[in-house]
Amino acid sequence: MENEIIKHDVGFEKLSDSLNRKVVYLKDLMVTIIEFYNGPMAEPDPMHKHPHEQITYVAKGSLKLFIEGREYILNEGDVFKVASNLNHCIQTLTENVKLVDGFSPIRKDFL
Repeated sequence: MENEIIKHDVGFEKLSDSLNRKVVYLKDLMVTIIEFYNGPMAEPDPMHKHPHEQITYVAKGSLKLFIEGREYILNEGDVFKVASNLNHCIQTLTENVKLVDGFSPIRKDFL
């Protein structure tokens, strides 16, 4: 059934010693939870861009967000958006940061 609620007990994937990610997706929508354990970062992550639209909720910690030459300080409870193909990256400001990302369409590179 298309409208049936199904519990997906998806575990975290360990991407490195300081990074875990959980991915849940449908045909055109993806939600990821990413946990950073390497903060505060001395330097931002490398800039990147993708064709996917992104909305992110800061579930834990603080970070600097860089988008197309602008810089923002974000804290737990803040939300940000990144339109398609904008250069962006983050720099964690606290030891632990947890982000909940929504992507559309899904990021096949995360599967």
